[in-house]
Amino acid sequence: MDRIEPLPVSAIILAGGLARRFAGKDKGLLALDGRPLCAWVAERLAGRAREVLINANRNLSEYARLGYTVVPDYLPEHPGPLAGLLAGARTAQGEWLLTVPCDAPFLPMDLLPRLHGFALASQVPLVRAADETGIHYALMLVHRDLLPDLEAYVREGGKQVRSWQERHALETVYFGDDPYAFLNVNTPEDLKTAERVANRYCR
Repeated sequence: MDRIEPLPVSAIILAGGLARRFAGKDKGLLALDGRPLCAWVAERLAGRAREVLINANRNLSEYARLGYTVVPDYLPEHPGPLAGLLAGARTAQGEWLLTVPCDAPFLPMDLLPRLHGFALASQVPLVRAADETGIHYALMLVHRDLLPDLEAYVREGGKQVRSWQERHALETVYFGDDPYAFLNVNTPEDLKTAERVANRYCR
């Protein structure tokens, strides 16, 4: 089997949310088939990205046990996914930065190479993923050149991922082969769905 060469991308798993629909439980650490959701996500990216980081604001030692660098927000009040991207960027080494949510355990194995390849071919600094359910705004690949603008946007109070993205040239990449590829475990019912199909995705 040919060895996969990691791309010049730092993948940042966003695990800094409050998970209100799980009674405040830390979603990234919820167990799916005996492993934390965040571990499932990391395994879909490991070896394809040059590095994997986890943006988290609580239970830092538990996330660190997964074997990846953990980076908390540095902006006050944890203002969402964009703040997580900025936090990860401070530590990340890659030219490109990928953000993915911690509650999407079945991400496509070709997610990163397709987004990166599309960005290079289209010569745009930002690409995001979509499927038949719509655009997944927090699942994006961003070039470092956009970070100063992102920092200014967030410090001015901006929080909407879509609004910031649409300030820049971008493309949307469609993934349509797997109905569970972008399943987000947002509710206990979603977790039951993930448990039902998890054996399809075990490595």
